[in-house]
Amino acid sequence: MNKHFPRLLTLLRKERGLSQKKAAEELGVSQALLSHYEKGIRECGLDFVVRAADYYQVSCDYLLGRSPDKTGATITLEDIPEPDAAGKENRMKGSLLPLLNKKLLANSLNVIFGELQKCNNKYLTGEVSAYLNVSVYKAFRLLYSANPKNPQGMFAAPEKLYNGLADAAQSIAEANAACLAEGEKAGEMEGLEKGAAPAMTPESLSEDYPLFAASLMNLVQNAESRMGVKKKP
Repeated sequence: MNKHFPRLLTLLRKERGLSQKKAAEELGVSQALLSHYEKGIRECGLDFVVRAADYYQVSCDYLLGRSPDKTGATITLEDIPEPDAAGKENRMKGSLLPLLNKKLLANSLNVIFGELQKCNNKYLTGEVSAYLNVSVYKAFRLLYSANPKNPQGMFAAPEKLYNGLADAAQSIAEANAACLAEGEKAGEMEGLEKGAAPAMTPESLSEDYPLFAASLMNLVQNAESRMGVKKKP
């Protein structure tokens, strides 16, 4: 059985608020055997996978970690909603600061991915995306883990290890991206071709991204202020 099955089997039980004893009874196995399945000590047969999927009302693909959707659906580009597709119910209430920061980040990412598109290098785009993905993962997990009652079963990385593992993955993605951006190979990944790196100035960014460049400039200023550095007058 794959590595996802024990974790998801445990998560589904905890989401239902079921004891291991109760779930074992309803699944027709002993508590000891279910415990072994949830810990990954023993592998179950296909019949148990189907039974567990029916019991928790999820697809076998989800239970085996082949799909992030409980129905087994796979996501396509067309399935991903636009950031503000939720409409009025997606608007943040109270302080304007969260909304401001959200817009600064979203607008700045538009510039970054616009420039990546100009580079026309799938490897560089992939490594920059991986770096950003891990940043979002770390922020989300920090918030999720703030409440100790939230079940950690949705994550594969253990609570005490995830931060170090995430930092390592982020550092690798950053190092790969740096090599690729300079035209060097990173493993089997080919770097940018000579002259492919886009030329940028504050003026050209403002011209190319009239709606988003100001947000990026603001983000740069905020980040460097946080870093304790300021531009000399």
